[in-house]
Amino acid sequence: MDLYRQRRYAMASAIVKARMNDQGRLLIPAEIRRKMNIKPGETVLMNLEDGILKIESHRARIRRIQEEFKKYAKPGVLASDELIAERREEARREMKEALD
Repeated sequence: MDLYRQRRYAMASAIVKARMNDQGRLLIPAEIRRKMNIKPGETVLMNLEDGILKIESHRARIRRIQEEFKKYAKPGVLASDELIAERREEARREMKEALD
């Protein structure tokens, strides 16, 4: 790993100390907000895993989930069109069964 990457990794993984105020608020330092691309007023999502608080911007979560689901997408086919076709077929079968 070259020196630039070592320094960049060290900055990305650095532990930052923050103090909670009386109202339970934490200030996310500017450098971290910048690296996470969090803008003032933006929603962040938090979850607790094994006693560790994880924070992610709403936009980042959407992008991450979209990336996870890309492997299921068929090129040139909209999932919504497939879903509508499946529901119509199901409704047609139910109607046929009800009439028989």
